Amino acid sequence: MSPRQNTEDADASARCRALQSAMARIIGARTPAPGDHETPVANLSFFRREAPAPPTVCMVEPSIVLVAQGAKRMWVGGHAYPYDTSRFLVTSLDMPANSEVMTASPRQPCLGLMLKLDVRVLAELIAQGSLPPQRERPLGISVGLGDATPALLAPLARLVELLDEPEAIPVLAPMIHREIHYRLLMSDQAAKLRQIASVDGQGHRIARAIDWLRLNYATAVRIDELAARVQMSAPTFHHHFRQLTAMSPLQYQKWLRLNEARRLMLNEHFDAASAAFEVGYESPSQFSREYSRLFGAPPRRDIEVMRTAARANGHAGAGAEGGGAAEARRA
Repeated sequence: MSPRQNTEDADASARCRALQSAMARIIGARTPAPGDHETPVANLSFFRREAPAPPTVCMVEPSIVLVAQGAKRMWVGGHAYPYDTSRFLVTSLDMPANSEVMTASPRQPCLGLMLKLDVRVLAELIAQGSLPPQRERPLGISVGLGDATPALLAPLARLVELLDEPEAIPVLAPMIHREIHYRLLMSDQAAKLRQIASVDGQGHRIARAIDWLRLNYATAVRIDELAARVQMSAPTFHHHFRQLTAMSPLQYQKWLRLNEARRLMLNEHFDAASAAFEVGYESPSQFSREYSRLFGAPPRRDIEVMRTAARANGHAGAGAEGGGAAEARRA
């Protein structure tokens, strides 16, 4: 490596550290307690964690998750995706996952942001034809890790800084949001985003099927009918669905049902049997077995533990990366 290249790399690293430090200061000031915090900027939320934590179940929407301080790890389909200040996490579909806090303390909390992505903006940028050509690649799981570069961190920092200038948010936030999408399409994670945004691609069809499942999670589903709905053969649909989500369509629907039932019991005070019937189960005993398998405890005990933890933390509800099946919708 040449001296000039060494200097350029050092300058880029210093620029990244400065941008992340600035974001960490703002995020830290606007997250007075551990948890997940919405912001006045549409689709932008912050998180703060003050201790390492084991994996917790969550639903990650199409988004970029950036750590400005600390480290986290996402588990999808049995595979780990660790990310910290050097790498960001990106997802191009609604992904069932488990989120783990790796590095955090009260003095040095894990601080970061999640920005939901707009597939329509990605499609518009691709359609303009100004991006470099992308060679076709096989579909892979729709979560990945990208290098945190100054080109991407700079607009993210400007978006965060807008919180100190609230009157400018309606005017400037949409432009910065669009720039972030452009930078992602120029990043090493562009292929994952292109495969979902391209309207004639298999990834886009799987995204449409996921939208249908999230709206109709309580409805009995036949794979051949769902495949026909998105104009795919049943074997091709099943293959690509598993490639992108690391689970089958029926496993995905079961995950949605169980998480919505958990939300109903925790927030709406449903009993276990009522929640089971509400989300489409016909057998409460089957519901209890599958719930225990996913969450590690029977429904009643799990909800008691969650309520105790919520009281200790001073709040209740799902995490910024999570949410019930009926709560989150594609923009």
